[in-house]
This record gives sequence, C-alpha cells and structure tokens, in this order.
Amino acid sequence: MPDLSNLNHFLGGAIAAGYSVAALFFLKFYFRTKDRLFVLFCAALLILGSTRVAMVLVNEPTENHFIYWLRLLAYLIILGAIIDKNRPQSTVHAVE
Repeated sequence: MPDLSNLNHFLGGAIAAGYSVAALFFLKFYFRTKDRLFVLFCAALLILGSTRVAMVLVNEPTENHFIYWLRLLAYLIILGAIIDKNRPQSTVHAVE
C-alpha cells in the first residue's frame, strides 16, 4: 500500500486554502453590507481552516480532541449566525 501522508497533507492544505478564500469573500460582503451574518461566517470559516492546518501539523493517525472542539465551535457560530439573521427584528412604534 503506498504512503498517502503526502497526499493527505496536500489535500489538507488545499481545503484550508479554500476555507480561507471563502472567509475573505464573506469579509468583503461584510464590508459592503455591514451585516453581522457575514463576519460570523468569516470567523467560522477561519476556524475551520485553522483546524485543517492543525490536523496537518499534529500529524498523528488519530486526531486530537481539541480539533473537534474547534470544529464544534465553528459550527455553533454558523448556527448562531443563521438564528440571529432569522430572528424577528423588534421595531418600536411611536405613539401619536
């Protein structure tokens, strides 16, 4: 069986680069619209990209548990951003 560690490292770097590019797009959208959803998605994607880099740097056959906690944090940020975006906005009506 051939050694696939170099391929795994390459693909991990490619995935991390993809997360980073997507995060930069969301950051660009945030600067255009000032919508909190975009900056939260940017943060979550940067965390997901950093977990991929950590997986390559740790270089163990079994992943460490702290990487999964970071992934969970990123997914919770995404979930919170979606809930925040879909929450009804409270409007104050002036009484005349």
